Amino acid sequence: MFNLLGAIFGAFSFLALSPILGILFGTQEMVTEPVPFSLEMSALKHNLFYYMSQVVEDSGKMKALLIIGIFMIFMVFLKVGFTYMASSSMVPLRNGVVRDLRNKIYRKLLALPVGYYSEEKKGDIIARVTGDVTEIENSIMNSLEMLFKNPVLIVISLVVMVYMSWSLTLFVFIMLPLAALITGRVGRTLKKPSRKGQDKMGDILSTIDETLSGLNIIKAFTAEKKMEGRFDNETSDYYRTMNKLMWRRHLAHPVSEFLGTTIIIIVLWYGGSLILKNEGSLAPEDFITYLVFFYSIINPAKAFSTAVYSVEKGLASVDRIDRILLTENPIKDRANALSKKSFEGNIEFKNVSFSYGDGNVLKNINITIPKGKTVALVGKSGSGKTTLVNLLPRFWDLSAESQILIDGIDIRDIKMFDLRGLMGYVSQEAILFNDSFRNNIAFGIDNASDDEIINAAKVAHAHEFISKYENGYDTTIGDRGSKLSGGQRQRLSIARAVLKNPPIMILDEATSALDTESEKLVQDALEALMRNRTSIVIAHRLSTIKNADVIYVFKRGEIVEQGTHDELLGKKGEYNKLHKLQVY
Repeated sequence: MFNLLGAIFGAFSFLALSPILGILFGTQEMVTEPVPFSLEMSALKHNLFYYMSQVVEDSGKMKALLIIGIFMIFMVFLKVGFTYMASSSMVPLRNGVVRDLRNKIYRKLLALPVGYYSEEKKGDIIARVTGDVTEIENSIMNSLEMLFKNPVLIVISLVVMVYMSWSLTLFVFIMLPLAALITGRVGRTLKKPSRKGQDKMGDILSTIDETLSGLNIIKAFTAEKKMEGRFDNETSDYYRTMNKLMWRRHLAHPVSEFLGTTIIIIVLWYGGSLILKNEGSLAPEDFITYLVFFYSIINPAKAFSTAVYSVEKGLASVDRIDRILLTENPIKDRANALSKKSFEGNIEFKNVSFSYGDGNVLKNINITIPKGKTVALVGKSGSGKTTLVNLLPRFWDLSAESQILIDGIDIRDIKMFDLRGLMGYVSQEAILFNDSFRNNIAFGIDNASDDEIINAAKVAHAHEFISKYENGYDTTIGDRGSKLSGGQRQRLSIARAVLKNPPIMILDEATSALDTESEKLVQDALEALMRNRTSIVIAHRLSTIKNADVIYVFKRGEIVEQGTHDELLGKKGEYNKLHKLQVY
């Protein structure tokens, strides 16, 4: 509505030019009598001529010129005021769309299964969330104002032009689509190199991420030159791609400027020839006003063509973002999923087979874990232990013929939030966040009290080292807990699991990366954590699982032995071999 009012006042200020010029230059006869007020164009024009004539008679031409100038300034003030209000109205819309888009992508990233990220580069995902969203903001969203405002300006100007001279406007209608066709063709060529440029930026961010993560290895293997060469190749590819893109992008303004000027000259020639031959319906002053209206179309049309270029470029980023947003999430709640808040009976793996693609990682696994028991999974790396426990919280989904039951209910029939709420997870690598001790321990737990957090830290043998810091539990631990030792990070992740207090605990090689002293502290913390809980423990160090109720030995995705520590040693089989390798 603001755009419409701005366009109307702008058009009215231009319409006033015709009677002003006609009366001042003597080509228009003075009008001495007004006609009754009406919204018809002829009545409005007649009365406008009348008031101009009165001003000239009463005040003289010089003073009339001044008064009319002030009137036009007032009309333009209203025009730009409404235009500003229109632009201001667009600000929260534009910024809100960008905010909502970022939030939508982030929610989708949290919802997608773990398997999605094994096939995607982290840097490319970051590039889509940051660079591509910024590109959409700078191109498509910045063009919204023009896409809303300029068509209104063009339509109102065209309506006035048709009224003034339909034949000349018909000639304009023939010329404008030709110019639009040429500019549109240039704009469409921007999309492909823009998408390629964003892909290259994803590669650059991936290399930076790998470099920062593996800096110690790069330096240890003196591979700085190799990484420099790889990064240089990627930035050079990006340089060449962006050169092509920018050359085409900068072509937009000269093309639209040239075509706009050419059309103005053609219209000036055609309209002028009609007036000189007395073949047109326009008076000279009307033709000047007509040209003013036509010129008022050219700038919005050029801006509109520039907006089309920007939108074409931004659509490449939309395509890349859609690769995330339109990705189907195969792991989701069924329509009739059950709510389950407690664990009462047992966990049962029935005929569980699984593959990531080529070849089965797990083959027909059958395990029953009664409530309150500790089960250990051992075997060489790649034997399928971690894959099996990752199926329980549905990080990956089961094949159709396999089943995992909790209290006799298939886990696919339980709401995922409730299913994962029954479990605590301590992995080999302690996953911590760049936040305080307090917030890391209380991660995912709403309204945890200070006493509960401190008690959890004490159970995990973490309270002592946390208390040594000046700010105690409010101390920030750095990126991924970089200010802490490996043992401290692991105890902090155990404290997080203790505070959650789940009935089922999954421990994935929680002590394998620690020194002997840290392992002893962590093992004590783990024993406190597992007390009175159903626990599934993956272990390479067999000394840590001597007290497990049942040990399952994995080999090439199958269970080859099961029993207690002493029973398995007595069988002189695969477990005994693993034990001897660690003892001697």
